[in-house]
Amino acid sequence: MKAEFVLSANKPEHFPADGLPEVAFFGRSNVGKSSLINAITGQTGLAFTSNTPGRTQSINFYRIDDSFYFVDLPGYGYARVPLASKQEWARLIESYLKERKTLEMSFLILDARRGWMDKDLDLKDWLESNNHPFRVVASKIDKLNQSEQSRSMKDIRKYAEPLLFSAVTGRGVREIWQAISKTNPPQK
Repeated sequence: MKAEFVLSANKPEHFPADGLPEVAFFGRSNVGKSSLINAITGQTGLAFTSNTPGRTQSINFYRIDDSFYFVDLPGYGYARVPLASKQEWARLIESYLKERKTLEMSFLILDARRGWMDKDLDLKDWLESNNHPFRVVASKIDKLNQSEQSRSMKDIRKYAEPLLFSAVTGRGVREIWQAISKTNPPQK
């Protein structure tokens, strides 16, 4: 698979204009969006990862096999950045969601240890009410023992059936690719 970083956009006018389909990754700060992108592309250094929440501060576009984009959006929620920065991220994300005609599918990523939080539910409700196809991914599943995993999945399943994912073990990579291909298979 060919996967390459294309650009970071801080304004809608910077988004790619080539019309390729897009698959977006949403989630709270430090939920593992970049690690997921690296795992499913098989390229550990493609998307920048950090232990510090709020490092992704723009919308990052990665071209996959010259056929479509993976889009890594800034995390919402906890991040030690000024309120004005958070508000700017929110406007950028909202603009992307409302105006991007090439957005084919989204993944809403939850930390399996934390489950649903209010902003996750707000985004889920918005995606549903605007008929945007999406799947929920429960990340960091490897950090839970079996009983914690069972409890967490029970809570997450109250609102959606999640795909279970671990960047450490690779669990869920195949299922995420299957979800992408079922929505609208990228065309070469």
